[in-house]
Amino acid sequence: MTKAAPRDWVALAVLMLPVLLVSVDNTVLAFALPGISSALQPTAAQQLWIIDIYPLVLAGLLVAMGSLGDRIGRRRLLLVGATGFAAVSVAAAYAPSAELLVTARGVLGFFGAMLMPSTLSLLRNIFLDAAQRRLAIAIWASCFAAGAALGPIVGGFLLEHAWWGSVFLLAVPVLIPLLVLAPIFVPESKDPNPGRIDVMSIALSMLALAPIVFAIKKIADSGLGAVVIVPAVVGVVALVAFVRRQLRRPNPMLDVRLFRVPTFSGAVAVNLLSVVSLVGFLFFVSQHLQLVIGQSPMEAGLSLVPGLAVMVVAGMSVVALVRWVQPSSIIVCALLLSATGYALVFLLASPSALAPIIVAFAVLGAGIGAAETLSNDLIVSSVPPTKAGAASAVSETAYEMGAVLGTAILGSVLSASYSAHLLLPAGLNPEQAQAARETLGGAHAVAGTLPADRADALLAAAGSAFDSGVTITSGIGVALMITSAGIAWCTLRRNRVVHAAPESRGSRSARAT
Repeated sequence: MTKAAPRDWVALAVLMLPVLLVSVDNTVLAFALPGISSALQPTAAQQLWIIDIYPLVLAGLLVAMGSLGDRIGRRRLLLVGATGFAAVSVAAAYAPSAELLVTARGVLGFFGAMLMPSTLSLLRNIFLDAAQRRLAIAIWASCFAAGAALGPIVGGFLLEHAWWGSVFLLAVPVLIPLLVLAPIFVPESKDPNPGRIDVMSIALSMLALAPIVFAIKKIADSGLGAVVIVPAVVGVVALVAFVRRQLRRPNPMLDVRLFRVPTFSGAVAVNLLSVVSLVGFLFFVSQHLQLVIGQSPMEAGLSLVPGLAVMVVAGMSVVALVRWVQPSSIIVCALLLSATGYALVFLLASPSALAPIIVAFAVLGAGIGAAETLSNDLIVSSVPPTKAGAASAVSETAYEMGAVLGTAILGSVLSASYSAHLLLPAGLNPEQAQAARETLGGAHAVAGTLPADRADALLAAAGSAFDSGVTITSGIGVALMITSAGIAWCTLRRNRVVHAAPESRGSRSARAT
């Protein structure tokens, strides 16, 4: 197998720039929520959509963009996405309302969908040696954690010295070097026999994802009603239609037959559930540190750095560990370790709990770092290089859908529990009471308009109500991680041959490694 040249490792460094950007962007936004809540005063639903719309649009388009990159060239698609992402980031930074910020985040998702499949699929084609590819993917996965570690520090500094919109401007200095260096060091690659762009499949993939996530978001505060059942049914019907269309087409946008292979489908499930737990944890812990404990954005970011550093180390360490231990055993142990992290929060969370949060996140991060590296390697190594874009898109779709579901499920449960457990002090008018019940940030905004004694009473009640929701969501996190470990144990214990659709041009059998 051909070994990578020094130029290829430079290409890896260049390709890590958009990965770093996406992970920084996700973490920074979580820490910017209190500032956004104060400046734009979004409702609880708008606050969730500010977080969710980006990964929702991105997840819906990742498979389509992965196939498009296979057709027109992955490097070309990467450069188009980087240009658009930088421009729209500037627009998001100066959004004057919650509605326009949601819109800008949606457009960022469109261009972001061009970035991520391109990076992983280009790595799949640059690093042909299995050991070097696993190391490259470990670096790729660790960059998410490194970006998450850098995001709170840089973002905390910006949020203490500038307005909330400054966090979006981080995209500009990251993407300009990419636009300059990628044409020099990153080789172009594409599928020599691509199929046609399937507009109907693109539409069906979006129609499947968006209504299902909307239903999940609504069930926490609306219960089982028409507003939940109707979009859920629409999403399921669209998903079935999408799968049937892929099975009928000689050159499918996504070869769904890959999901018949337990190793492939199990790795995708592990990827998705790991990110659900990570993003869900960051969603509530960033608010707990700032709005309950009272830390500044910078202090809150620094509190999470140990856990994020552990995540990076764990992701890199498993590259050597798989020489002696089966990947499936490592993944199962890693997921159970993540469950332990959530269990610590479940047992020890309180309005003054700082050390338990730091320790719990370090334990969670160790498990997520190891599981993400190996699950991504299993996904992309199970297809031939010519189909790397589509396989990378599956991996990235799992990642981004995990980000959506992390906030949609755990965020919605947390919001519903907060509203249900909040005992408002006397003396609030109806508008103040409604704002305080919407979000923890809303309660802090209302407290700023009250006399000291009533403000203190409101903040104490809000902190207690929020932590009751944290306890519930932590219990759900434990269950998710144990379930994920069970899936890994059942599906990843043996390597299995991946059979692509026999009539698909340019595809061939490959073995999951």
